[in-house]
Amino acid sequence: MKADRIQRRFERKHVDLVLDEVEADGTFSGYASVFGAVDLGKDVVEPGAFGRSLQKRKVGGIRMLYQHDPAQPIGVWTEIREDRRGLFVRGRLTPGVRRAQEVLALLRGGALDGLSIGFRAARTRRDPASGIRRIVEADLWEISVVTFPMQPAARVETVKARRPKTATTDESGAHQLTRAIRHAISIINPKGRSL
Repeated sequence: MKADRIQRRFERKHVDLVLDEVEADGTFSGYASVFGAVDLGKDVVEPGAFGRSLQKRKVGGIRMLYQHDPAQPIGVWTEIREDRRGLFVRGRLTPGVRRAQEVLALLRGGALDGLSIGFRAARTRRDPASGIRRIVEADLWEISVVTFPMQPAARVETVKARRPKTATTDESGAHQLTRAIRHAISIINPKGRSL
């Protein structure tokens, strides 16, 4: 199956990546998905949604890619687990891979700030009143480092810190930004199709 066909079969959800530092060996950690948070595509990932997929694939079966491109693996995930907050991940960029070195520099410089899950929605339910889709089970294939995050509520922390990053923006500003981005998406994609 060609890479572009595979890419069209799977969905992607982006989250913010906020790093104070990345370890010298290219290791970083954080949340690839936050449970219960409505993302910019009006989806909510439910607690436990990744359980079956993680049991089946294990950490070694989930790829770390750059911008969802299967031709650009940039490292390995060393830990992926669900906790009360969401999908916690820890990974290491691979030394000697040119794109991984570029990603490391961009992360350290603050120019790259997103994570995104690549998955197939195995079970969902939609709230007819709000239009929000609840992802009850997700078949997770990959987690990418990306430019544009889809889920503003998620944050990444460094391995060294190992504690949640405290919010530095006021909540009303975040809600205004979320509304503005949703409005822009509706203009670009008025029919609500997957991009």
